[in-house]
Amino acid sequence: MNKPLRIGVAGLGTVGVGVVKILAERREFLAAASGRSIEIAAVSARDAKKDRGIDLNGVRWETDARALASAPDVDVVVELIGGADGVARELVEMALSNGKHVVTANKALIAQHGVALARVAEQRGVALNYEAAVAGGIPIVKALREGLAANEIASVVGILNGTCNYILTEMEATGRDFAEVLKEAQALGYAEADPTFDVGGIDTAHKLAILASLAFGREVDFDNVQIEGIEKITATDIKFAKEFGYKIKLLGIATRGVDGIAQRVHPALVPDGSPLGAVSGVFNAVAVRGDRVGLLVLEGRGAGEGPTASAVLSDLIDIARGLVMPPFIVPTSHLKAPAKEANGGHDSAYYLRFSAIDRAGSMADITRALAQGSVSIERIVQRGERKEGETGRMPVVFVTHATDEGSMRAALKHLSQIEEVAGKPLVIRIEDGESR
Repeated sequence: MNKPLRIGVAGLGTVGVGVVKILAERREFLAAASGRSIEIAAVSARDAKKDRGIDLNGVRWETDARALASAPDVDVVVELIGGADGVARELVEMALSNGKHVVTANKALIAQHGVALARVAEQRGVALNYEAAVAGGIPIVKALREGLAANEIASVVGILNGTCNYILTEMEATGRDFAEVLKEAQALGYAEADPTFDVGGIDTAHKLAILASLAFGREVDFDNVQIEGIEKITATDIKFAKEFGYKIKLLGIATRGVDGIAQRVHPALVPDGSPLGAVSGVFNAVAVRGDRVGLLVLEGRGAGEGPTASAVLSDLIDIARGLVMPPFIVPTSHLKAPAKEANGGHDSAYYLRFSAIDRAGSMADITRALAQGSVSIERIVQRGERKEGETGRMPVVFVTHATDEGSMRAALKHLSQIEEVAGKPLVIRIEDGESR
């Protein structure tokens, strides 16, 4: 058997501990599958004395993770620190420059600096693998880089954040509102103390930008991802969606268009009986449409010790087997420059909710305003009771026929000038297909 593959692990949080456990529990099988053993030469973490429930006897500790990048007994640096910049970026840049392979679970790093890092990896002839950066245990990066490489990809649509999917699932199951369910998710460890990164859609956007690059052969283009979070979704919206035969999900959607690539992260109504509509709790799912395979849907756990560590080991096994390929399928010199699809290029039906004064003629004014933007209405629902003699505001929900974003923006502008409408309407796209 060949000499061992020696790794240095930077970061011993949930995923790092999972990697150590799998290497210990599956040592013989992994060696047989890889043709060589995979051994931990060194680790780096903030607290060397912390009991993590793993055996690190004989493993060298480095107080500065960057030392792994130049350690002579480290063949692969496994970066599990996180963050687009700082120590994580410095460590990866140094390791690649020094001719060491890198495996990372850092989606922010790859989304914002992936192409530059890939250039260094290609120049030095080493691997930059990041299966664990997107969708945890779902092997979507490997699927796009290898299994689907013969396909021209039309679209990638995914539920890519377990925190958001858990919150939306619980809101539907219990009828509770966003703030209450978020607090519970934090108590259970499904959401961070500062949940903005997740519920604001940024985490999903990082992952989507990576998938879009792989799918369409373009440089990673995180800056041009349109991002909306789930903070404004209420129990009322969940209830209406269910009544209409839909579920609300936070989707990352990348599509190939006439004018370029559209990348969008936003809540969407998806059919209740569809593959994405059936994904609940902390699970993730990715739907890819290729010209040869048609629609392919992968579902699984998108985070956590086991799933993410599994993805890290998948990358390490490839390296142990001697598989080194361009990080973004083709060499960076062949990647096309970012190309954002023109505004208004996406057509869909829309769900609109707002409060309106309940008085004679108000609904006619509202529908006229929508018509001025060339938006036609499929369904109107108005709920609530008004006491005799009162002129109160009541929730109104409109479901439109399919229209483009430019027309919807124009309609909303006209709607804002109607005095019967209070505040800014909540607008949610309806995605009737798994991909577009």
